[in-house]
Amino acid sequence: MVPRSLPKVNTALSYKSAGIVTQLEGGRLKAVRIGGKYWMYWGEGVIRLATSDDLIHWKPVEDAGGDPVAVLSRRAGRFDSSFPETGPPPVLTARGIVVLYNGKNAPQGGDPSLGPNAYAAGEALFAADDPARLIERTERPVFQPELPFEKTGQYAAGTTFAEGLVWFRGRWFLYYGCADSMVGVATAQPLP
Repeated sequence: MVPRSLPKVNTALSYKSAGIVTQLEGGRLKAVRIGGKYWMYWGEGVIRLATSDDLIHWKPVEDAGGDPVAVLSRRAGRFDSSFPETGPPPVLTARGIVVLYNGKNAPQGGDPSLGPNAYAAGEALFAADDPARLIERTERPVFQPELPFEKTGQYAAGTTFAEGLVWFRGRWFLYYGCADSMVGVATAQPLP
């Protein structure tokens, strides 16, 4: 048997966090094409975009210089002051693409209402017809460490790390990591 060579991977573009744009269809989230392509928000430190024709092979969206385009970056004085990181699969809605993301609070110059290095979740809304165009972004976290099990454990700085999103019986279920020690779930009714 002749060994097959694997394609080279650009390790500078390798990240643990990504979410393919989905749409609620028949009660389930399914990957959706926008402008004939699948889209994925990815990265930590900054959030970028990639496109695919087949959900297997992905190409980063690049600027004129060939560098991956950043669509969401850290902000001083906010919960995402250290960096943002992609959370659960983004959802295409009538209002645009909703991206739930995790923000890490900087030890200095971050959100003073959160502890240093705490993780909290935010929301960003991108244009439905242009996944790179940010429409708005929450100034404050939509979900943050408050309960004892979200503030104690392996990551005692506090963590509500949004990971999974499920539509079930007319409600959204958001699964999240709690201080790297437990998994929690929060529920919400859909917006009108």
